[in-house]
Amino acid sequence: MTVSSTSDPAPEPPRGPAEIARVALEEVCSGRRLDKLEHIYHEGFVDHVNDVTYLGRDGARRSISGYLALFSDLAFRVDDQITEGDKVASRWTLTGTHRSRPVELHGIVLSRIRDGQIIEDWAVTDRVELLRQLGAWRSMLLVVNQLWSLLRGRIGR
Repeated sequence: MTVSSTSDPAPEPPRGPAEIARVALEEVCSGRRLDKLEHIYHEGFVDHVNDVTYLGRDGARRSISGYLALFSDLAFRVDDQITEGDKVASRWTLTGTHRSRPVELHGIVLSRIRDGQIIEDWAVTDRVELLRQLGAWRSMLLVVNQLWSLLRGRIGR
């Protein structure tokens, strides 16, 4: 006798390094498939975003939640990828709306894959361009919020 389940099956893990990095950006970081975070990011994940470092899957959640808080319709699109060994370089475009103001931002992330999951990311984006697009007052609020997040993260360690 076969017993079937009515619940959704677990999401199938991506197959190769480039696909893992693409799913991380376009689905998980965009906030569309946060349920895949556990499958995509290694428990020992280290995320270097410009000069900020996030640790573990909780760090990934904090990083993603920061973007989601800023942009009501956040989307990452992978524009180009290069893979060598266990590393994938992804050039991406972020689009979103912050308080009725559209934003488009470009960046690059170098992802290191281990056992089918991202173990470490090094991401770089032009924060000055982001601040320019947000405008002066929005930029000041963003900086204050970012500083508050950093302080909370350091206090919680």
